[in-house]
Amino acid sequence: MMKIVLISGKRKCGKDYISERLQQRLGSRSRIVRISEPIKSEWARKLQLDLDALLSDGPYKEKYRRDMIVWSDEVRAKDYGYFCRVAMEEAVSREQTPYILVSDVRRKNDIKWFRETYGPERVVTLRLTSRPETRCARGWTFTVGIDDVPSECDLDDMADGFDFVLANEEELDQEAIDCLLDKLQLQYD
Repeated sequence: MMKIVLISGKRKCGKDYISERLQQRLGSRSRIVRISEPIKSEWARKLQLDLDALLSDGPYKEKYRRDMIVWSDEVRAKDYGYFCRVAMEEAVSREQTPYILVSDVRRKNDIKWFRETYGPERVVTLRLTSRPETRCARGWTFTVGIDDVPSECDLDDMADGFDFVLANEEELDQEAIDCLLDKLQLQYD
């Protein structure tokens, strides 16, 4: 049975880092899915932008972030699960992977869609937290219109609504990753 881990957190709290560390430990039995990939793909196609640069973690993406948020919110207003569905289509169309790590859950409706589509017994939520000082050291600066909108804040009032919360302040050693996998009930070698 496939298990889906929904990973959320603020910008620069380490969502990609933790997802990649979990995937390294799980190996071929896992796949990382990013809800942002279909958003960025469609946005790049629409505006004829460099998709690779848009997918990276750099200034090019930041230049377009606010407009992408506004546009993707308009799409979600019509179909809240649209980007989740598109992101998962490729993941589930390939050979069966026991573990899907969704590395960028940002809204309550994302969680709702996964639970409705795959069942609550197959979905587990992991919230990453980092102090503002830690996030700043990773390159974050508060930006009006980005850090104060639903794409960053919609999950803030769900403090008790996550299955697991992990403070990601420093680089996690292998023992910490193994402990996290055990808590998430994901089997590794």
